[in-house]
Amino acid sequence: MRLAVRRLEADARLPSRSYDDDAGFDLYAAEAATVPAGGRASVRTGIALEIPERHAGLVLPRSGLAAKHGIALVNAPGLIDAGYRGEVRVLLL
Repeated sequence: MRLAVRRLEADARLPSRSYDDDAGFDLYAAEAATVPAGGRASVRTGIALEIPERHAGLVLPRSGLAAKHGIALVNAPGLIDAGYRGEVRVLLL
């Protein structure tokens, strides 16, 4: 399956895999963000995806973020519907 990715900012980092057999792609923040104590933050990625019909994208937490930094996803898993063409954002707490 091919996944079309559109940069919304010239310097946005494209999703990538560290290893060929990784189950998913890593997303990257397009901005510095601070999660206030007891709060949450919506972090921009600077990209939009074109997910094929009858498919969906999932934003899943990485264990390293929680273990090393105490950061978690608000709505894990985050669901990206096939028809959504806006910027992918990640909700952190």
